[in-house]
Amino acid sequence: MQDMIKIKIVKREDPNKKIGKHPVLKYRLWPVALISVIFLFFSFSYMFSSADITINPKWQDVTIEKNFSAVKNSNSSPISFDLVVISGEEKRTVETEEKRNIEVPSRGKAVIYNNFSSVPQTLDIDTRLLGSNGKIYKTEKKIVVPGRGKDGKPGAVEVGIYASSPGVEYDSPPLDFNIVGFKDTPKYGKFYGRSNGEISGGVKGNLYVISESKKGEIVNSLKNSLKEKLLKKASEQIPKGFILFDKAVFLNVGDTNVASFSPNPQVPLKLEGTLYGFLFEEAELTKKIAEEMTGGYDGSDVYIPNIKNLGFSLFAQAGFENGDNLSFAEMKNINFTLKGEKKIVWKFNSEKLKKDLLGKDKKDFNLIISQYPNVLSADMVLKPFWRMSFPNKAKNINITVNYPE
Repeated sequence: MQDMIKIKIVKREDPNKKIGKHPVLKYRLWPVALISVIFLFFSFSYMFSSADITINPKWQDVTIEKNFSAVKNSNSSPISFDLVVISGEEKRTVETEEKRNIEVPSRGKAVIYNNFSSVPQTLDIDTRLLGSNGKIYKTEKKIVVPGRGKDGKPGAVEVGIYASSPGVEYDSPPLDFNIVGFKDTPKYGKFYGRSNGEISGGVKGNLYVISESKKGEIVNSLKNSLKEKLLKKASEQIPKGFILFDKAVFLNVGDTNVASFSPNPQVPLKLEGTLYGFLFEEAELTKKIAEEMTGGYDGSDVYIPNIKNLGFSLFAQAGFENGDNLSFAEMKNINFTLKGEKKIVWKFNSEKLKKDLLGKDKKDFNLIISQYPNVLSADMVLKPFWRMSFPNKAKNINITVNYPE
């Protein structure tokens, strides 16, 4: 019997028929995926969108040469000033071989009292005072002792005093005084004095001295050093928002008769002084300058770059000379001049603009900027570039103001 050939046919499955692999379904998912990617792209772009704005504020060149007035610690005057007061001393030791006979009287200060009547009493220069140590001292200048007050309190005035003769024997701790000229009158004992601190500096003898010409050079050098040192201290104490012009400081050294002698060849020199400086509130002064130097100033916030560099000069007023022998502590008002070439710059409120732009259409930018009269020009860039409106969050709006120097 002939062998029979058996053929087994094995049917293979089409791999494309597996679940999820249908060719039609596959190609239909591609557009959905693409749209999803685009949607995500735009969503992230909007999430990280921003606006960059550059503002060029209004400014004006001015030539300042103007007189101003100011009142001390005033709330009503357009300009007020405050006074900074700092005292100090400068020392130096100088080698010398020159000797000379020196006679210097002891000096100090005394308060003279009027417990006699309510009528003021004039005392001439060199009025003699008898100290409780039995020695005679004299007043350095003419004074008027106020009368006794309604409350019975004696009138009082302070005056410098000096010993009637040179020598260390007139040096003394605080003393009581009677007025010699009132002896044997009802005023004696009713007008009296008491020294304010010790009396010192009396000298008599052959001592080492510094020549007057050399002393003058050294005293000037000490003045410059002391002024520089005190000015540095004053500058460190200036409150924020206040300015102290370089020429608005004055060094008062009082009696410049600096002792320039010693029993030793090494002669010590000491200069004591007080620095007075006029402080101004920067914003207040700047607005006053803008009011005087620009037409139609509307009171907007302005500033002057490097305003401290303006030239300042105090000029003659109320019995005072320009910077010489001024009683600074007594001054209640001042007149001064400011000079210089400066820019007055209008400040820009960036935070307000941010609020005004939140969520606004791009096309409204110029209209919004036009509502800021203190802007010369403005540029804007939105990111991404296809955005047609500003971000809804202020933190995504960046504003740069190009203030001139």
